[in-house]
Amino acid sequence: MEAIPEAIHEREQAFADALRADGLRMTHQRLEVIRELASATHHPDADELFRAVRERVPTISRDTVYRTLTTLAARGLIERIAAPGAARFDPDASTHHHFLCTRCGTILDLGTDDLGDPEVPPHLSGVRKITSVRLEIKGVCEECAAREEGRVGDAGR
Repeated sequence: MEAIPEAIHEREQAFADALRADGLRMTHQRLEVIRELASATHHPDADELFRAVRERVPTISRDTVYRTLTTLAARGLIERIAAPGAARFDPDASTHHHFLCTRCGTILDLGTDDLGDPEVPPHLSGVRKITSVRLEIKGVCEECAAREEGRVGDAGR
């Protein structure tokens, strides 16, 4: 999913408002983390964000990046995705699902049109309030499958 400029600006504003609401000052470093994350069209990890921001702001600390991500995730504005290696972060809070490659860690967004909205299991009917339902499909992506098939084919020669 490619972010459009209006959506990026709205994300930046929502992220900044959340940090201020948690009592964090809107420093230049935090603003750059917000900008980098809001414009991400993939699912970066904290170190990737740190490296990207550090190119523009050499004084940025990892702690600033982690604290910013933790605050945004706690407020539900971004999603933390457990992936092979480091946790990744999804800046798109809209309802959608994910495909996660268990080999390379690639994460692909799947819209609800692709899968529909999953039904809440009947035994959860007594739950007072469900705040979100997200589906995560794990498997092997096309590129990894092709690489694995290539190795298998070469081994038989």
